[in-house]
Amino acid sequence: MKKVNVAVIGMNFGKEFVKLYQKHPNVGKVAICQRNPEALRKTGEELGIEESMRFTNFDDVCASKEIDAIHIITPILDHYKQSLASLNAGKHTACTVPMATTIDELKDLCDAQEKSGKVYMMMETAVYTREYLYVKQLVESGQLGRIQLVRGSHMQDMGLEGWPEYWLGFPPFWYGTHAISPLLMINKTEALSVIGHGSGHISEDLAKRYGSPFACETLTFRLKDTDVVAEATRSLYETVRQYRESFDVYGTKMSYEWDQIAEEGSVLFEGGENARRFHAPDTDGLLIDELKPFTKREVILNKDNVSFIQGSGHGGSHPHLVQEFIASIVEEREPLLNAKMSANITAAGICGHESCIRGGEKIMIPNF
Repeated sequence: MKKVNVAVIGMNFGKEFVKLYQKHPNVGKVAICQRNPEALRKTGEELGIEESMRFTNFDDVCASKEIDAIHIITPILDHYKQSLASLNAGKHTACTVPMATTIDELKDLCDAQEKSGKVYMMMETAVYTREYLYVKQLVESGQLGRIQLVRGSHMQDMGLEGWPEYWLGFPPFWYGTHAISPLLMINKTEALSVIGHGSGHISEDLAKRYGSPFACETLTFRLKDTDVVAEATRSLYETVRQYRESFDVYGTKMSYEWDQIAEEGSVLFEGGENARRFHAPDTDGLLIDELKPFTKREVILNKDNVSFIQGSGHGGSHPHLVQEFIASIVEEREPLLNAKMSANITAAGICGHESCIRGGEKIMIPNF
């Protein structure tokens, strides 16, 4: 079987994935792309990347006949154009969230994926955390019973030093996939419509950058083929709270709520007034042997990266993402987070923000 040669684009957060691809038995060569030549040299030496697999120009990666797949881990406003270029170059494409920032961009990417016949996967960490995978097992085993309600939240202070400038005033639900994806995926469905309400306001200098005035946005979704309603809340600025990227699931037999304070433990409600705190078990048993060590937070190379300071190490999700991406290529199948599902999750947030701007108008989410 031919091994997959993978290029990782963006080395701030991307370095964490390079070592995963290097360990994967179905991956051959691993390339990296970083704009600064000296930084690229240092990163290449640190990670043991051969010189022919070091790139400073994304277009050169797309043009390379050696590269089979590209994993894009760059600023949000680059995701669309780089994913489109990758698919149009005939490369299997993985991209960190969100997929894009407009509905037209999402449609373009779905069309490009279908035309190319290559894998597209949005690398959404929220549906591969140990917490999500534990609750997924409760649902699939019948222990939780019939789902009655799901809620998600992603509350974050983007004023923390270390975030790039483009985040200043960013519309909350343009980057809403962490709060939305667990709600859709746990119900094995997609969002049909959304009503959103903006709450409070951020300072004028932030608001004018994207025309997004709200401090918080709360959305409610109608979902396909179910009577379950989903609710999601998002904040980015001037709203005090410890980082929280959470989901809650309420069932007829059992319910689950995310930690209120980081590391204190989630809560299982088991009927009546019975409730107990617990920590979700590790998920290494779901991984191939070579990737099992990478669910642990201590294997993160750059623990000072602001994404990990606030994100609690992304819940051991990284090796699961790599495993699914490579498996979908090797097995010639669509990944769980394929182009159409990724577009629906991303569009749910984009349309939700638009509903907030329009004062709570109901908006139908496009069918991709």
